[in-house]
Amino acid sequence: MAKINGAEIIVRSLIEEKTRVVFGYPGGSVITLFDTMYSYNDKINFYLPRHEQGGVHAADGYARATGEVGVSIVTSGPGATNTVTGLATAYLDSVPLVVFTGQVGTHMIGNDAFQEVDTTGITRPITKHNFLVKDVRDLAQVIKDAFYLARTGRPGPVLIDIPSDVQKGGTDFVYPSKTTIKSYKPVLKGSPSQLKKAWSTIKKAKKPIIYAGGGVIIADAAKEMKEFVDKTNIPITTTLLGLGAYPETEDLSLHMLGMHGTQYANIAITECDLIIAIGARFDDRVTGKVDEFAPHAKIIHIDIDPTSIGKSIQVDIPIVGDVKNVLKDLNKIAEKCDIDDWVRYIKKIKDKYPLSYDWDQKQIKPQYVMEELDKKTKGKAIIVTDVGQHQMWAAQFYKYTKPRSYISSGGLGTMGYGLPAAMGVKIAKSKDDVVLITGDGSFQMNEQELATISLYKIGVKIIILNNTFLGMVRQWQDLFYDKRYSSTFLMGPQKTLLDFKPTDIEKAKFIPDFVKLGEAFDIESFSISKPEEVPSALVRLLDSKGPILMDVRIAPEENVLPMVPAGSALNRMLS
Repeated sequence: MAKINGAEIIVRSLIEEKTRVVFGYPGGSVITLFDTMYSYNDKINFYLPRHEQGGVHAADGYARATGEVGVSIVTSGPGATNTVTGLATAYLDSVPLVVFTGQVGTHMIGNDAFQEVDTTGITRPITKHNFLVKDVRDLAQVIKDAFYLARTGRPGPVLIDIPSDVQKGGTDFVYPSKTTIKSYKPVLKGSPSQLKKAWSTIKKAKKPIIYAGGGVIIADAAKEMKEFVDKTNIPITTTLLGLGAYPETEDLSLHMLGMHGTQYANIAITECDLIIAIGARFDDRVTGKVDEFAPHAKIIHIDIDPTSIGKSIQVDIPIVGDVKNVLKDLNKIAEKCDIDDWVRYIKKIKDKYPLSYDWDQKQIKPQYVMEELDKKTKGKAIIVTDVGQHQMWAAQFYKYTKPRSYISSGGLGTMGYGLPAAMGVKIAKSKDDVVLITGDGSFQMNEQELATISLYKIGVKIIILNNTFLGMVRQWQDLFYDKRYSSTFLMGPQKTLLDFKPTDIEKAKFIPDFVKLGEAFDIESFSISKPEEVPSALVRLLDSKGPILMDVRIAPEENVLPMVPAGSALNRMLS
């Protein structure tokens, strides 16, 4: 058998793992690998972003849209450190990635060589696992193990750091059929005794609520989730990353809960006597003040990650297992629960506390944009967001009916995530409308990826909700800091309650001019500023065959409501 070098082992291993798309940025320590990839462009579609962070976010978006492992390749030193935000974003949201980083030659490691950093040390806290490969003979097995780790159990990013001499070194290549990680054995089936105990508790409950998280979507368990809700008639609320786990158009949907969730979801959680948590982790944006969270409820918690159970909230019945498998087993014994009074009460509070906003004839309200987008797409688009107010408006006023249709940075809250992630989503789902909802602040953090979108003709539809502020921080300054707009007004010096006037915005020049910016990248771009322009503008956006950018000048001081102030109980919402 002829020997091949490490670079070719990497590429052939990717092909063995059925990798179809790679995002990456070349450099000196991976030049051998990129030279090898040149010969395999008929097997793997390679996309060159304009920044390594963009490449990792694009791989992340691809992975979230497909459920497959996203792949990125970068060089050593700054190339590797530029992946840190993308890795942390994926790690906190349980996204399967394998990221290859170049490294200086093995004989130079530890000598402060040019573009050397301790990549494995830097990324250890934000990866599921990472490897430094020092022998080319280990390379194929490491890649096999990395993909296995990334996609199984609670998924996550895995990093492989490969010195330049390992890429050049030669050895025989046989791709392994099995992983060698003996100590890693995710529990896939729920304990039968715990399942029986859980169902017995569910049957006795008078006010049960299902609290579903992103784990339902990760496990591809939306079908089983709907079957469980339909059989039991139990109302369901979801987390931000759980949107689409259950159709929000159904009567039993309470939509999103938490800091910017619906009032009726937060009231229901506060008053329920049982929470069935499925693929969720009770993060602080959901629980509010922990001491007052669901004070009357017992808690059943189903999750594949045992470390997530009992971490924040005391659990009465833990069930460790793959959500899809656990729901399948529960559905075998599930039946309609005797909770008609509770369901009627849920309908009553939904009618009493609907999501709403004040209409304005002169200014575009962002909520209206999302409502109209929902109507125009009939809820069938894939919505990708950046982080901030626009992220919450997209979560509140667009109705999600299928999994993997709302894609956003949840745990890390990464501004700049949206544009490159939307690239990855559109590459994965070329036949779907992929709409990016972003803000003028978030968009500017990775706007260079317009070049990538234009070059590869990636048909992302971009809506910039442009309020001239770092909107979410400004909202907190408005509500809790006496409107002292310190460093959040993007078109001038910091403002205070005494010297800020709305006319400042009317007179100021929009920086940047997003229409000119889009056109500079040969992307169709236009701007609107009046409410009556919204419907026709959305038609133009959705009818476009290529990438398109729509700059929407929205009401600058509009707030996201309802809102649970940080540290408050869920039932103490501002509305």
